[in-house]
Amino acid sequence: LPQLSPHLPPRLTKQPWQLLYCRGRDACSLRTLYQRGGRPRSPALLLVRDTELQAFGAFSTSSIRYSEGFYGTGETFLFSFSPQLKVFKWTGRNNFFLKGDRDLLMIGAGSGRFGLWLDGALHRGGSLPCETFDNETLSARDLFHIHSLEVWGLA
Repeated sequence: LPQLSPHLPPRLTKQPWQLLYCRGRDACSLRTLYQRGGRPRSPALLLVRDTELQAFGAFSTSSIRYSEGFYGTGETFLFSFSPQLKVFKWTGRNNFFLKGDRDLLMIGAGSGRFGLWLDGALHRGGSLPCETFDNETLSARDLFHIHSLEVWGLA
């Protein structure tokens, strides 16, 4: 969190954050993540570590939730620690920030590719460059297995 703080909207940098969801503690499913994902208009920080111990994730100004369509704002971004922090901000090319359905969480999209996606059981995911964030692949491979996953929100 301290490394990401300079990239957060200024109104959130001094706010207290709390762990809302932890894959090791809570049930491994998107449904549980959505249930514990925080208040609807509260920001969320998604942190993923894959089995190759790469760390990456996403920040959203609204909670991670089930949705019929894409939601979010231009303050949403993707990031990777490989080995130093890289932040991928909104390009303005589209508004495909987040979409959560029963079997897939998608963050960033364009041309049939997602900046970051996680499967419904929170075991696998993927990352490709996408138009929303013009990001690099966040993990060492396009497809990855999830070692740990956390969602943080405001206390």
